[in-house]
Amino acid sequence: MTKTNRTAFLYPIRSALLLSACLAASHGVLAQSAPQPVDWELQVVRDGQQIDSFSATTNVGQARTDTHHDVVQNRVGCADKPAGDIDLQRTVTVSPTHASADDITLAIDAQETIEDDASRTSTSGCKVPPTPRQVSGSHPGLVVKPGEWAQWQIIDSNPSLAYRVRASLAPSAPAE
Repeated sequence: MTKTNRTAFLYPIRSALLLSACLAASHGVLAQSAPQPVDWELQVVRDGQQIDSFSATTNVGQARTDTHHDVVQNRVGCADKPAGDIDLQRTVTVSPTHASADDITLAIDAQETIEDDASRTSTSGCKVPPTPRQVSGSHPGLVVKPGEWAQWQIIDSNPSLAYRVRASLAPSAPAE
Protein backbone atom coordinates (compact mmCIF):
# COMPACT_ATOMS: atom_id res chain seq x y z
CA MET A 1 0.00 0.00 0.00
CA THR A 2 1.24 3.43 -0.77
CA LYS A 3 1.25 6.22 1.77
CA THR A 4 -1.77 7.84 0.10
CA ASN A 5 -3.75 4.57 0.20
CA ARG A 6 -2.92 3.99 3.89
CA THR A 7 -4.13 7.49 4.80
CA ALA A 8 -7.35 7.01 2.85
CA PHE A 9 -7.81 3.64 4.59
CA LEU A 10 -7.32 5.16 8.11
CA TYR A 11 -9.77 8.07 7.70
CA PRO A 12 -12.91 5.91 7.97
CA ILE A 13 -11.46 4.15 11.04
CA ARG A 14 -10.59 7.46 12.73
CA SER A 15 -14.05 8.79 11.92
CA ALA A 16 -15.70 5.70 13.37
CA LEU A 17 -13.56 5.92 16.55
CA LEU A 18 -14.34 9.61 16.91
CA LEU A 19 -18.05 8.96 16.42
CA SER A 20 -17.95 6.14 19.00
CA ALA A 21 -16.18 8.40 21.51
CA CYS A 22 -18.74 11.16 20.98
CA LEU A 23 -21.65 8.75 21.40
CA ALA A 24 -20.13 7.26 24.55
CA ALA A 25 -19.56 10.72 26.01
CA SER A 26 -23.07 11.88 25.23
CA HIS A 27 -24.52 8.66 26.66
CA GLY A 28 -22.52 9.20 29.84
CA VAL A 29 -23.89 12.73 30.17
CA LEU A 30 -27.42 11.49 29.68
CA ALA A 31 -26.90 8.64 32.14
CA GLN A 32 -25.81 10.96 34.95
CA SER A 33 -28.59 11.65 37.40
CA ALA A 34 -29.74 15.10 38.40
CA PRO A 35 -28.59 16.41 41.78
CA GLN A 36 -30.64 14.89 44.62
CA PRO A 37 -32.57 17.54 46.57
CA VAL A 38 -32.91 17.10 50.32
CA ASP A 39 -35.62 18.68 52.51
CA TRP A 40 -34.11 19.46 55.91
CA GLU A 41 -35.17 21.16 59.12
CA LEU A 42 -32.93 22.27 61.98
CA GLN A 43 -34.37 23.24 65.37
CA VAL A 44 -32.30 25.16 67.92
CA VAL A 45 -33.05 23.90 71.44
CA ARG A 46 -31.84 25.84 74.48
CA ASP A 47 -32.37 24.32 77.93
CA GLY A 48 -35.02 21.98 76.51
CA GLN A 49 -37.03 24.72 74.75
CA GLN A 50 -37.06 25.26 70.99
CA ILE A 51 -35.96 28.87 70.38
CA ASP A 52 -35.37 28.97 66.63
CA SER A 53 -35.63 26.87 63.47
CA PHE A 54 -34.24 26.76 59.96
CA SER A 55 -35.48 24.77 56.96
CA ALA A 56 -34.83 24.53 53.25
CA THR A 57 -34.47 22.22 50.29
CA THR A 58 -30.82 21.90 49.24
CA ASN A 59 -29.20 19.69 46.60
CA VAL A 60 -26.51 17.20 47.58
CA GLY A 61 -23.17 18.93 47.13
CA GLN A 62 -24.58 22.43 47.67
CA ALA A 63 -24.85 24.51 50.85
CA ARG A 64 -27.48 26.78 52.33
CA THR A 65 -26.56 29.53 54.81
CA ASP A 66 -29.12 31.50 56.82
CA THR A 67 -28.71 34.08 59.56
CA HIS A 68 -31.35 34.90 62.16
CA HIS A 69 -31.22 37.89 64.51
CA ASP A 70 -32.73 38.23 67.99
CA VAL A 71 -32.23 41.75 69.33
CA VAL A 72 -32.58 41.81 73.12
CA GLN A 73 -32.44 44.60 75.65
CA ASN A 74 -31.40 43.96 79.24
CA ARG A 75 -32.36 45.97 82.28
CA VAL A 76 -29.30 47.10 84.23
CA GLY A 77 -28.07 49.29 87.05
CA CYS A 78 -29.53 50.02 90.43
CA ALA A 79 -32.47 51.80 88.78
CA ASP A 80 -33.17 48.65 86.68
CA LYS A 81 -33.28 50.73 83.47
CA PRO A 82 -33.11 49.37 79.91
CA ALA A 83 -29.60 49.17 78.50
CA GLY A 84 -28.36 49.09 74.91
CA ASP A 85 -29.58 46.47 72.48
CA ILE A 86 -27.58 43.29 71.90
CA ASP A 87 -27.97 41.37 68.61
CA LEU A 88 -27.93 37.67 69.40
CA GLN A 89 -27.09 36.47 65.90
CA ARG A 90 -27.24 32.84 64.73
CA THR A 91 -25.78 31.70 61.39
CA VAL A 92 -26.22 28.12 60.22
CA THR A 93 -24.85 26.49 57.07
CA VAL A 94 -26.25 23.10 56.06
CA SER A 95 -24.85 21.03 53.20
CA PRO A 96 -26.19 17.58 52.29
CA THR A 97 -23.17 15.46 51.36
CA HIS A 98 -24.98 12.14 50.78
CA ALA A 99 -28.61 11.16 50.32
CA SER A 100 -30.23 7.77 49.87
CA ALA A 101 -33.44 6.04 50.94
CA ASP A 102 -31.54 4.63 53.96
CA ASP A 103 -29.68 7.67 55.30
CA ILE A 104 -28.82 11.30 54.67
CA THR A 105 -25.55 12.93 55.71
CA LEU A 106 -25.45 16.64 56.48
CA ALA A 107 -22.42 18.84 57.08
CA ILE A 108 -23.39 21.62 59.51
CA ASP A 109 -21.51 24.77 60.51
CA ALA A 110 -22.91 27.09 63.15
CA GLN A 111 -21.96 30.38 64.76
CA GLU A 112 -24.00 31.93 67.54
CA THR A 113 -23.93 34.86 69.90
CA ILE A 114 -25.59 33.86 73.16
CA GLU A 115 -26.10 35.27 76.64
CA ASP A 116 -25.91 33.35 79.89
CA ASP A 117 -29.18 32.85 81.76
CA ALA A 118 -27.84 33.97 85.13
CA SER A 119 -28.04 37.66 85.92
CA ARG A 120 -25.05 39.26 87.59
CA THR A 121 -24.75 42.08 90.06
CA SER A 122 -22.00 44.53 90.82
CA THR A 123 -20.35 44.81 94.26
CA SER A 124 -22.86 47.55 95.09
CA GLY A 125 -25.74 45.19 94.27
CA CYS A 126 -26.78 46.74 90.95
CA LYS A 127 -27.65 44.64 87.89
CA VAL A 128 -24.86 44.11 85.35
CA PRO A 129 -25.77 43.13 81.79
CA PRO A 130 -24.87 39.59 80.74
CA THR A 131 -21.79 39.37 78.58
CA PRO A 132 -22.57 37.93 75.16
CA ARG A 133 -20.29 35.15 73.99
CA GLN A 134 -19.55 33.56 70.66
CA VAL A 135 -20.19 29.86 70.18
CA SER A 136 -19.25 28.01 67.04
CA GLY A 137 -19.29 24.40 65.97
CA SER A 138 -18.86 22.24 62.93
CA HIS A 139 -20.25 18.76 62.33
CA PRO A 140 -18.73 17.29 59.16
CA GLY A 141 -21.22 14.46 58.79
CA LEU A 142 -24.37 14.16 60.88
CA VAL A 143 -26.13 11.01 59.68
CA VAL A 144 -29.92 11.17 59.76
CA LYS A 145 -32.43 8.45 58.98
CA PRO A 146 -34.99 9.95 56.55
CA GLY A 147 -37.86 11.52 58.47
CA GLU A 148 -36.32 10.87 61.91
CA TRP A 149 -34.78 13.39 64.30
CA ALA A 150 -31.08 13.36 65.14
CA GLN A 151 -29.49 15.59 67.76
CA TRP A 152 -26.16 17.40 67.90
CA GLN A 153 -25.27 18.78 71.34
CA ILE A 154 -23.37 22.07 71.01
CA ILE A 155 -23.11 23.08 74.70
CA ASP A 156 -23.79 20.72 77.60
CA SER A 157 -24.84 23.28 80.24
CA ASN A 158 -25.08 26.95 81.30
CA PRO A 159 -27.01 27.07 78.95
CA SER A 160 -27.60 23.74 77.25
CA LEU A 161 -27.69 24.18 73.48
CA ALA A 162 -28.52 21.48 70.93
CA TYR A 163 -29.55 21.23 67.30
CA ARG A 164 -32.30 18.78 66.38
CA VAL A 165 -32.14 17.89 62.71
CA ARG A 166 -34.29 15.86 60.36
CA ALA A 167 -34.09 15.37 56.63
CA SER A 168 -35.76 13.47 53.82
CA LEU A 169 -35.38 13.03 50.10
CA ALA A 170 -37.26 15.72 48.22
CA PRO A 171 -38.97 15.20 44.89
CA SER A 172 -36.45 15.72 42.08
CA ALA A 173 -37.06 19.35 41.26
CA PRO A 174 -34.81 22.37 41.16
CA ALA A 175 -33.66 23.32 44.65
CA GLU A 176 -31.96 26.42 46.03
